[in-house]
Amino acid sequence: MDEVKTIKIHKVFEDTVNEVDDILVIEYPFTIFVNGNEFITLLCTPKGLDYLLIGFLASEGFIKSIEDVIDIRIDEEKGHGYINIREVSAITEKLYGKRTVTTGCGKGTIFYNVLDSLGTQKIKGNVSIALEELYSLVGRFNQMSTLFRNTGGVHSCCLCDDKNIILFHEDVGRHNALDKIIGEAILKEINLGDKLLITSGRISSEMIIKTSKREIPVVISRSAPTELTYSIAKELGVTLIGFARGKKMNIYHDLNRVSF
Repeated sequence: MDEVKTIKIHKVFEDTVNEVDDILVIEYPFTIFVNGNEFITLLCTPKGLDYLLIGFLASEGFIKSIEDVIDIRIDEEKGHGYINIREVSAITEKLYGKRTVTTGCGKGTIFYNVLDSLGTQKIKGNVSIALEELYSLVGRFNQMSTLFRNTGGVHSCCLCDDKNIILFHEDVGRHNALDKIIGEAILKEINLGDKLLITSGRISSEMIIKTSKREIPVVISRSAPTELTYSIAKELGVTLIGFARGKKMNIYHDLNRVSF
């Protein structure tokens, strides 16, 4: 399915008006059905929908691994994703039919309190990355964002080891892009405990909770974290890096995983 659509617009420069082609990113309603029951509708980019479905449910705590999944089916024409899982919690049952429509930006989703990870164990990911490798990964990440360069309307995320970009996704919502990374990692059984996550968007508390639930030890952004994000990173032992642009960055917490 196409991720973009070409339309006619009028471009204005000073006192000149010209009709030109412009490219818009597709915002696609994607409804998830869990064990045959309508669960939620996400507004997303229509790519990697199986990863989004798995990653979203994992981020919300309804599945932990691929062993919790019986089967999954995507109907792109209808914009539906169907998943059967082994256990349905009481909260899931209560939320059936509650159609929360979200891009995953701003407020995010409704299923957990933002403080629910503060009591968990510290993340022990034994990863170290050289500063020059970090600069290189961020630079390559920026170059991969083709959909952003074409439309200016998406966020992107990637999963890395200390030298290579392993997974990459773009979406209209930064939460969706992260959930696609998480979902693909779960489906491919990729260990996240020694990886780095790079995102284009602001690191909200919800974003850091999602990565912490998967024990990702290093989170990097071109943008800023919030104060609550910083507090959570400090509490859980996450290396938190913001404003990673060119040859500069702010390391908000835990310099120990970066070698100079």
